[in-house]
Amino acid sequence: MSSIRFEQVSHSFGDRSVLHDVTLELTEQRIGIVGANGSGKSTLVRMINGLVAPQSGTVTVDGQNVAKHARDVRRKVGFIFTNPDNQIVMPTVREDVAFTLRRRGLSPAEIAERTTAALAKFGLSEHADHPAHRLSGGQKQLLALAAVLVAEPATIVADEPTTLLDARNIRRISELWQTLPQQVIVVTHHLHLVENFDRVIVIEKGEVVADGAPEQSLAAYSALLA
Repeated sequence: MSSIRFEQVSHSFGDRSVLHDVTLELTEQRIGIVGANGSGKSTLVRMINGLVAPQSGTVTVDGQNVAKHARDVRRKVGFIFTNPDNQIVMPTVREDVAFTLRRRGLSPAEIAERTTAALAKFGLSEHADHPAHRLSGGQKQLLALAAVLVAEPATIVADEPTTLLDARNIRRISELWQTLPQQVIVVTHHLHLVENFDRVIVIEKGEVVADGAPEQSLAAYSALLA
């Protein structure tokens, strides 16, 4: 598993403090992060692969400072957005998955083989040559997952990846998290997704207010909501 460290990380947007003096080390395989809207949880995970840079403090992945080595870190850390339209970049489903591999120095045959396997894994084979942006919301999210996972990153960060999905696809993604060999960090409002994770962190007003086993952390979060 990767070792991801936040050392006294703070960040603000304008005059609004989003994160305040956060220190964490993430080494478990499956980690859930929960909190109310605006709590800072999305900002926190976007720092893991350099989508947001901390205004103070440092974020490292396996000892590499993300702010200084973002390109290298992004080869290790795949990021899945809430809205898959934010990361679908190619005209067709097949091309979008293959695009991820083009910068990996693979042969055309290797790219084709891995792309075909990824499409099959996510039930997208029959849509391979369809326009990507004409897929349903659930299919787009599965495409976003396939496009990230085809590169076999060591860590997958997913920022509320089930928000746009129906119950069937939420269940499918929930089952997927349990079978992946990679380290998985999931931000979610669907608390049942992280009930069987190794660790759950609760963020409230930019600070860590609970951190531990899912049962304990989710109970603390429920108390905050009450």
